[in-house]
Amino acid sequence: MTLRIRFAFFLLILCQFIAAQSDSIRLKEVVVSDSNLKKYSTSQSVQVLNDSILDRNQPSLTSLLNFNTVIYFKENGLGMTSAPSFRGTTGAQTAVIWNGININSQFLGQADFNTIGTRDFNSITVKAGGGSVLYGSSAIGGSIHLNNDLRFKNEFSNHVFFSAGSYNTYSANYRTIVSSDKYSLQVSISRNSSDNDFKYPGNSDQKNLNGEYYNTSMNTTFGYKINSNNTIKAYSQFYDSERHFSLTSPSATKTKYNDFNTRNLLEWESIFNRFTSKLRAAHIGESYKYFPNINSNNFTYGKVETSIIKYDLAFDINEKIKLNSIVDYSRNKGYGSSIDNVKREIGSASLLLHHFLSEKWDYNASIRQEITDNYGNPFLFSFGTRYQFTDFYRVKLNASKNFRMPTYNDLFWEGSGNPDLNPETSYQAEIGNEFFRKNFSLSFTAYYNSIKDLLRWVPTEGGGDAWSPENTDKVRAYGAEVLVEWKPKFGIHNFTINGTYAYTVSESKQMIKNELIYKQLIYVPYHKLTGSVAYNWKKLSSYFQYLYNGEVYSTPFNNPATRVKDYNIGNIGVDYDFGTKNSYKIGFQILNLFNENYQPVISRQMPGRNYTIYINLNF
Repeated sequence: MTLRIRFAFFLLILCQFIAAQSDSIRLKEVVVSDSNLKKYSTSQSVQVLNDSILDRNQPSLTSLLNFNTVIYFKENGLGMTSAPSFRGTTGAQTAVIWNGININSQFLGQADFNTIGTRDFNSITVKAGGGSVLYGSSAIGGSIHLNNDLRFKNEFSNHVFFSAGSYNTYSANYRTIVSSDKYSLQVSISRNSSDNDFKYPGNSDQKNLNGEYYNTSMNTTFGYKINSNNTIKAYSQFYDSERHFSLTSPSATKTKYNDFNTRNLLEWESIFNRFTSKLRAAHIGESYKYFPNINSNNFTYGKVETSIIKYDLAFDINEKIKLNSIVDYSRNKGYGSSIDNVKREIGSASLLLHHFLSEKWDYNASIRQEITDNYGNPFLFSFGTRYQFTDFYRVKLNASKNFRMPTYNDLFWEGSGNPDLNPETSYQAEIGNEFFRKNFSLSFTAYYNSIKDLLRWVPTEGGGDAWSPENTDKVRAYGAEVLVEWKPKFGIHNFTINGTYAYTVSESKQMIKNELIYKQLIYVPYHKLTGSVAYNWKKLSSYFQYLYNGEVYSTPFNNPATRVKDYNIGNIGVDYDFGTKNSYKIGFQILNLFNENYQPVISRQMPGRNYTIYINLNF
């Protein structure tokens, strides 16, 4: 297995040096961290959240996506663990991609969206639907892309953001860019903390206990043009946090959780005539400590080190046909309180095609073969096309096979892990309709997703408290999504109106009294709606955000008595730009304007109306 991967890898390396004999072309000013997302996702829904959206939202990735996308979040209290449900899938079926590298946890298979700050990135992109051919395991419901894009131009800029809010909540971020036509450096440092000791809305006798948290992160991105053909880029990030998990009752034991993550990526990009070569080497570290009682020094822990080598060779056959071949190899080493020293090796080879049949019609086709020593060797594919019928209407079609590998916990957890597990596999199809005019866009997408070998933990045959993972459920998920944006302008009055709506059915097969029936998955709402209106007049800006989450079931048998009720959340904000040479803004926000009393998860209370004041400096 390993020999075949290495052979294919070095074969593509050889292709790079053959291609180097061709004539060169100049690099573009902006170097995008994940160009394949744009080139090979044209038949799927892709939503880009830019700087202006990032600035007006709270710094957690949960808050940003909750108020601006169709993704639902199962959040265990403000700042606590948070898992997404994208198109009716589980948290482990959404991939988080950092500058083109999948960073989902090797222990749980998913990312905690409250451990990812938004202000360390230039843009954040949300791609709906399967993406396993490009991004591997977990990209079943969709993928979230965290991008640090470089600009090669003469620039020196600084950005400082500071906010203070209710419950001693503080957030600070400093970003700087130093660049020329030869090099580019971006550095971002963030710090967030809160006592998080809010009183429950409507009940002044209860208070959120043991909810304090802090997190610190640093992102560094550097690019250097060796010459007109070659560019070296380095990406680095570290994240350190401590969270005291909120209590569900005053008598519960106080706990806390520490995690420390590091990510480092080195990339060499070369462009030679019609060839583009990218060689990447990455190292990702994740570690945690869980204290079941904060008054004791005893803790459980886990650590995984992942090394990745990835080679990407693109070839433009002509202006209309583009090919891309990708080979990657990764090696994981992990250990912890309940996991012995274990490792696994994963290799894959992919081939991608993008063909412009005409100015109005194009398609892309992709295949990927995974090879591993732990869970089988899935073969994946994707095919999509789009056709523009008129100057205001376009249709998109996409079909794909995707997968999710068993995690370290699934395979190796002491006394419970199952090394014979199969990966989850998913077959899905979607059709999208896009309508667009100047300053207006509307998209409507319908999809169907069939997932087999769903991984879940169930009680063992011996009974008692022992659980183990197995491939059991089959799930069908289908629904529709609507995205709308309108930017009307009336003289000096500028508006931006955004909205999303998702109707989601996600059902698992269950046998009840010898009858096969389907039940909605827990914590998947049938309806989710978001909306925002931003208004700008001269130096004054204001906005309103709205979120509606429909009711969800909290038990697999959909017991109506344990439903989590629906809720409506509104945020409002205003800021003033003083417009001096070194621009600065001062702003004010009211969060949960309606003082909604709500719990995303049973017994996990969220705060009522609260306030934030902030300053935003650019110099």
